[in-house]
Amino acid sequence: MNYIKAAAVSPELRVADVTYNTKEILHVVRNRLSEDVRAVLFPELSLTGYTPADLFFTEDLLNASEEALRLIAEETKELDLILVVGLPLRHRNRLYNTGAVLHQGKVLGVVPKQHLPNYNEFYESRWFTAYEKSHGNEIYLNGFGAVPFGHLIFESDAFTFGVEICEDLFAAIPPSASLSLQGAELMFNLSASNELVGKKEFRRSLVNLTSAKNLGAYLYASSGPNESTTDLVFSGHLLISEYGTLLKENKRFSFESDLLEAFIDVSRIRGERLKNTTFQREAHQASQEAHRVRFSQKQTPIKNFDREIDPHPFVPKAESERIERAKEILAIQSHGLIKRLKHVGLDKTVLGISGGLDSTLALLVIVKAYQVMNLPLKNIITVTMPGFGTTDRTYQNALSLCRELGTDLREISIVKASLQHFEDIGHDPSVHDATYENVQARERTQILMDIANKEGGIVIGTGDLSELALGWCTYNGDQMSMYSVNGSIPKTLVRYLVKYFYEVEFHGELSRILKDILETPVSPELLPKGDQDELLQKTEDLVGPYELHDFFLYHFMKYGAGVEKILFMAEHAFQETYDKESIRKWLKIFIRRFHTQQFKRSAMPDGPKVGSISLSPRGDLRMPSDAAYGTFTKHLE
Repeated sequence: MNYIKAAAVSPELRVADVTYNTKEILHVVRNRLSEDVRAVLFPELSLTGYTPADLFFTEDLLNASEEALRLIAEETKELDLILVVGLPLRHRNRLYNTGAVLHQGKVLGVVPKQHLPNYNEFYESRWFTAYEKSHGNEIYLNGFGAVPFGHLIFESDAFTFGVEICEDLFAAIPPSASLSLQGAELMFNLSASNELVGKKEFRRSLVNLTSAKNLGAYLYASSGPNESTTDLVFSGHLLISEYGTLLKENKRFSFESDLLEAFIDVSRIRGERLKNTTFQREAHQASQEAHRVRFSQKQTPIKNFDREIDPHPFVPKAESERIERAKEILAIQSHGLIKRLKHVGLDKTVLGISGGLDSTLALLVIVKAYQVMNLPLKNIITVTMPGFGTTDRTYQNALSLCRELGTDLREISIVKASLQHFEDIGHDPSVHDATYENVQARERTQILMDIANKEGGIVIGTGDLSELALGWCTYNGDQMSMYSVNGSIPKTLVRYLVKYFYEVEFHGELSRILKDILETPVSPELLPKGDQDELLQKTEDLVGPYELHDFFLYHFMKYGAGVEKILFMAEHAFQETYDKESIRKWLKIFIRRFHTQQFKRSAMPDGPKVGSISLSPRGDLRMPSDAAYGTFTKHLE
C-alpha cells in the first residue's frame, strides 16, 4: 500500500541557544511523534534559530551547532527515523545555510540553500554563501567523515525525497522541480518565513501548487514566534500537501513546540507519474543532476492509520464547491451536446424517459442546451415506454416531469411488441432471464432510433459512468445511442446533480418531482413488479452499492491502485457503513464485471468527458475485451 507517515515540526526555541534547541528537538522526537512516523522535518537553522544575525560569524555558535548535530545523531541512532534539521555549516572557508539528513546515527547528506534572499527585510548573503555545483559534492563533518553535499536525492524502496530551504521554494525554478523530475516523491522544506499580511495564503498556495506541478508531496516547516522579534515576527507555519491538496495545516503562533503528521500516499504519487507522459519527458531536462543517497528502513505494519479517506471522491465536500462543480459539469455536458447538434444540423433530440435518475439528468442537460441555443423545448421528444416492471411511481414521475418542462411527450408501451418478440424467438415469457430483460431494453432502443429517423433528430444516451464500469446495461440496447451525455458521470454524482436542480434551479412542482425521483430506488424495471405495484428489482441489491463501486472505480482508474490497497482504503472510508466482508464481496464483483464487460465499452457512443475519469475506448481506457482478471481477484480470496 506504501503509505509513509511524515511529520513537520516547529519547535520551541531560544535564539542562539543551541543546547536548549537541541534538547527540545530530541524531546519532540522522543515524546511527541506517533509510532508510525518515518520522517520528521524541522525548520531552517533549527539548531541555532534563524535570527542570530552576525552571531553566525562566531566560532562558538558554529562549533556548538556541529556538536549538536553529533549529539542528535547519537541520541537517535536506535530509531529507524529520518530527521531533517537545519544548521549553519562551514565548508572551504564559506558558511552555508544547510539542512542535514540523519538516519540511525549517520548523516546521510547535507543540502545547502541555493537561493539566498537579500532584499527588503532579508540579508542572508551577509552571512551565507549560495550553493553552486562548483563548491563540491562532499563536506567533511567531524565525527562523520566525508558526507554527500549539494543537490541530493535520498532514496529507499519505500519512498524517495529531496530537500530545499525556504527561499528555494520561492525561486522561479526551485530545486524541488529538478529533484522531483529525478525521482523525489516527497519534498522537505526547512523554512524561516516571517509573517506579513496575506503571506500565509500565498505560502499555502505556493506549497499546494508545487506539490501539484511536481506530482508529489510537500512538507513545509517554518520557525515560530520564539525567533527574535527585533524587526520581524515568525509564526511557525506548518503545511503538508499532496498532489495539490492540503492534507494538514496548523493554526500558527504557538510558543510551544507544534507539529503536524500525515500519511503520504506514495503509491498514488507513483501511479500519477507512471501515466503522466509530460512529466516523464521532462525528467531528462532537469536543470541539475542530483547525487543519489541510498538508505534503508524496515517495512513495518501501520499501527494507527488516521488519514481521512473520502468515501465519495467524485463529490466535493463543501456545499459551495458542490454548487459550482454542478454548474461546471452541466456546462460541459450541455455544450458537448450543442456542438454535436450544430455539426449534424439538427434541432431535435429523442430521449427515453423512465422516471429514473439517469434519464432525468439527461433530460435536464438537454433542456440546458436548448436554453443556450434558444430552441423550443417541444423539440425534445421524450418517450415513456412502460413495460412489465414499470411501477406507477416512476411512470407518473416521468409524465409529470415532461409535462412541467413542456417537452413533446409520447407514450409507447413495449409490452405487446415484447410478447410478439418472445413468440418469434421461442422464448417463454414466464422465464425471467437475461433474454427476458434484454428483449425489453433492445425494444426501447429500437423505438427511439426509429423515432429519431422519422423526426430528424438524434437519440440521447442516458447511461452513466458507474453503469459503464459494471457493464450494467444491455449490449445494443440502452448501451447504444447517437450521443451520450452521462457517460462520464458516476452514479454518486448523478444523484447530486439531480439534487442540485431541485434545490437550486427549480422550485414548486418541478422541485417536488425531482426530489421524489431522487428518493426512488435505482432499478432498470425489467422484471415484473409486485402485486402492490412495489419495485422488486433493485440494482444495488444485485450488483452492490453504487457508492462502493464509485469508490473502487475512482482509485482503480485514477491511480492504478492495487486491489489490496483499494480494500484497505474502503474499509477505512466506510467503516461505519459496511462490514469488511461485504466490501470484499462487492470489490470482487467490481473487478470481475469491470473486466468481463469491456466489450460493451469498446462500442460505446460518443459523449463528453467531464471529470478526471472516463472509460471511453477513444480516450482514457485502452483495454482488451478479453483480458483475464484472476491477477486482481486473487488478493480477495
